[in-house]
Amino acid sequence: MKCHRVNELIELLHPEWQKEPELNLMEMIGKLAAEAGYEGKLEDLTDDVLIYHLKMRNSNKDEMIPGLAKDCEDDFKTAILRARGIIS
Repeated sequence: MKCHRVNELIELLHPEWQKEPELNLMEMIGKLAAEAGYEGKLEDLTDDVLIYHLKMRNSNKDEMIPGLAKDCEDDFKTAILRARGIIS
């Protein structure tokens, strides 16, 4: 994991962990993984799962995932034309 990803994960985790200070780190990570729907072993859990879950944890269910919203097209025709390189 790159240094900036460690910093991002800590920055996102800190306020959420403060809400439940009685949990140890592994309990908090396990709770976040379960909330995100992750069913594998914790040692296989990627930082991406935690980062995206923490970013979306307190958002509206209809809100788009950060990073995808910038590429979203409201109109199917525009999306096809942009994908084919006809418009930019």
